[in-house]
Amino acid sequence: MVGDDDIDDQEFLLETFLSIDSSYEVKSIINGKKLVAYLDNLQDESLPCLIILDYNLPELNGAEILKILQNNKRYDTIPKVVWSTSNSSLFRSECLALGAAGYIVKPTNVASLKEIANRIISYCN
Repeated sequence: MVGDDDIDDQEFLLETFLSIDSSYEVKSIINGKKLVAYLDNLQDESLPCLIILDYNLPELNGAEILKILQNNKRYDTIPKVVWSTSNSSLFRSECLALGAAGYIVKPTNVASLKEIANRIISYCN
């Protein structure tokens, strides 16, 4: 599950995941409220193995989503990773305190993206 309102970032991440393993299924949502609603409507057996959140999603940001998910035990075992253009130590600390398994700054080049995608995928296994 990817929550990111930047379509280019979504596509780059999806392409990179699929280049690593073509069997990955990725659902992308561009809005924080819609992402939470989508997750809440899934059956337990259909929950994603990983949730990737852009910090600056519209309507609910990554930290706000983490706070909502933290209050529902069904999401406890799903790793959540925040990836953002911001390298803010405040944002990083906030997200980690709210249960994020990692906080990753979006890469500026394709080579770094593959390395970061491998790191993100490792949370799912």
